[in-house]
Amino acid sequence: MDRTTTRRTALGLAAAAAAPLLGSAPAHAAPVVGGPAPPSGLDGLGVAELRRLMDQGRLDAERLTRHYLDRVARIDPLLHAVIETNPDALREARRLDGTRGRRGPLHGIPVLLKDLVETGDRMHTTAGSLALVGLRPAADATVAARLHAAGAVILGKTNLSEWAGGMSLTHHAGLSARGGQTRNPYKLDRSPNESSSGTAVAVAAELCAAGIGTETNGSIVDPSSANCVVGVKPTVGLVGRGGVIPGVPSQDSVGPIARTVRDAAILLGTLVGVDGRDPATAASRGRSHRDYTRFLDADGLRGARIGVARRVYFGYSDHADEIAERALAVLRRAGATLVDPADIPTAEELEDLPSSPVVQAYEFKRAINAYLAGAPGEHPRDLAGLIAFNRAHADRELRYVRQDGLEAVQALEFTPDEYRRALATNHRLSRTEGIDAVLRRHRLDALVMPTTGPPAKIDLIRGDTYGGGSSTPAALAGYPAVSVPAGFAFGLPVGLTFMGTAWSEPTLLRLAHAYEQATRVRRPPAYRPPDVGF
Repeated sequence: MDRTTTRRTALGLAAAAAAPLLGSAPAHAAPVVGGPAPPSGLDGLGVAELRRLMDQGRLDAERLTRHYLDRVARIDPLLHAVIETNPDALREARRLDGTRGRRGPLHGIPVLLKDLVETGDRMHTTAGSLALVGLRPAADATVAARLHAAGAVILGKTNLSEWAGGMSLTHHAGLSARGGQTRNPYKLDRSPNESSSGTAVAVAAELCAAGIGTETNGSIVDPSSANCVVGVKPTVGLVGRGGVIPGVPSQDSVGPIARTVRDAAILLGTLVGVDGRDPATAASRGRSHRDYTRFLDADGLRGARIGVARRVYFGYSDHADEIAERALAVLRRAGATLVDPADIPTAEELEDLPSSPVVQAYEFKRAINAYLAGAPGEHPRDLAGLIAFNRAHADRELRYVRQDGLEAVQALEFTPDEYRRALATNHRLSRTEGIDAVLRRHRLDALVMPTTGPPAKIDLIRGDTYGGGSSTPAALAGYPAVSVPAGFAFGLPVGLTFMGTAWSEPTLLRLAHAYEQATRVRRPPAYRPPDVGF
């Protein structure tokens, strides 16, 4: 879920999460913060490089898992990105080291999951809420099961904007009652952006090899932009959502966050496929690929036709615009033809669309009530019970934010006919008269635009400032988008988004990879302390 009234939450009601003490810390946190760990020989390596070392016998899963657990213990008390580490991670790594024969594409690779993804182990699944502490599902979510099948080590769960940003109408990115306030590793007083905040921060800080996020509107691409990593928001239906705490099912996606496009492509290939617990994935039959790396080409921009979505998705941030203009020059030099501008015809309507709150409130209320009713353990059984729990624990759940987002959803009632009309409007404006219209009119492979502006300062009292972003068209359409690092404004990251039609992940990954190889913008975080300047 996500952000402002027509943008980011499970009801178009936005942003935040609730109420921790700033001194609270996840259970893994070390009593003494050692700061960034000394070089280990593994720093900066991607999934392919780590697998190569394993295949050569120079690295094993246990050593790699210990490496990341040590980084979590040393660095994460600064960041509050990891809400819980897996107590069985080392045992699982040793088991993988003992296996023989064919190995999966992620064999021995430690991965972190957003705390919306169920795992059938000793970890909790809580959406960052104290109300769900103790919820231990009996089985893995589909994505967790597929990661296990690919050989990954599930290292732990990441912090998030509580209830994926659906708690409050105020924007408090990366804040949850259970996990505290996640902080941006590039500058510690800056927002990590929401709602897959912890995953993006953990990947940026090399607390894992890669991670899993979820998005309803911006929750993968925006934190990826703010933390200088790659985020892939897949087409709705490409990756199964069985066992993932829901937001707005017509918009919800599960996707990879990684330090490179190649790593994101490797991860995506392990996640795709029809999911018996998610009917939307039936449409992906024949449209998914087990190996997305085969589409990557360093010369992949040559001959591409890319539209520049200027009218609404530039102009909200001078810094983002400057970085995007430099990126456009790179695209031209690399052989792409830019149609500039190639605006989404309905873009302004999409950003202030009366049908969006109808769809989001209707779907979220039904989805979360069904989830809570069926989830094991002692916890609220519906949205009304969750609201009552938060009031009873207001000292922790409601210390910094109100739950006006949840309360608004509970109060809103729409008929099935009103919902169906609203959903049809969303799809018509974002698909037929939106992304598909501009791609067809100009014979484009994709659209390009800045992902969002430089991350704002964290403000626990008034809420973080959100200046603008470009995620809404793909969100409402259920179409894919890839955010890739594009540059820095005063040391703060800004990303570039490639957006396309349904099932166009191969094209978007090819373009993003070629841009990444032409620029090599990404650099590791500096953990700069707060100051009074920009």
